[in-house]
Amino acid sequence: MGVDPGKGFGMVADEAVAPAAGLDEQELDSVVDEDDVVDDEDVVDDEDVVDDEDEEDEEADLSSLEEEGEVAADYIEGLLDIADLDGDIDMDVEGDRAVVSVVGATLDELVGDDGEVLEALQELTRLAVHRKTGLRARLMLDVGGFRARRRSELAELGRSVAAEVERTGEPKKLRAMSPFERKIIHDAVALAGLRSESEGEEPNRRVVVFPVG
Repeated sequence: MGVDPGKGFGMVADEAVAPAAGLDEQELDSVVDEDDVVDDEDVVDDEDVVDDEDEEDEEADLSSLEEEGEVAADYIEGLLDIADLDGDIDMDVEGDRAVVSVVGATLDELVGDDGEVLEALQELTRLAVHRKTGLRARLMLDVGGFRARRRSELAELGRSVAAEVERTGEPKKLRAMSPFERKIIHDAVALAGLRSESEGEEPNRRVVVFPVG
């Protein structure tokens, strides 16, 4: 798989791995916000035409996600080469986002404490995809199965906190978490039949779980 970093990619790669654990938050400021771009769709009355367009849209969306994954994989492969790290890259599409995973190696330096470096690398990869394609990127990056393990741990935490709140009748505020982590907590709490909200500003935004009623 050849590396085609394009404009600015070399600079971003150098910042991401020199060293990976020392990434500065300013590098993430230029990433396009996911809410900045809204696509309007024309309404068509003819049911047959709508069905055809839906199928075409699905094919186009899948094609775009696959392209997004390929660009991201090339970018990550370039970073691994620069950092002289080994790892295989898997690409997949889950729902409405591309998923790129680095597997087959222990790459703790690319994960960092509580996944902080991984989050930074994910944002840099999204920026690289945006520069290459001109489209916003919502891809998810995983390294060494960290997100899969973290998902399981957070789901268990969400269930545990929901049970505590249901028992005590008192709201429970959790520590600050990333958007990825908060969504898992929200989903687990909702499955338990309770309500949760996020409050605060990034990077100190956190989940609060409320009792029923």
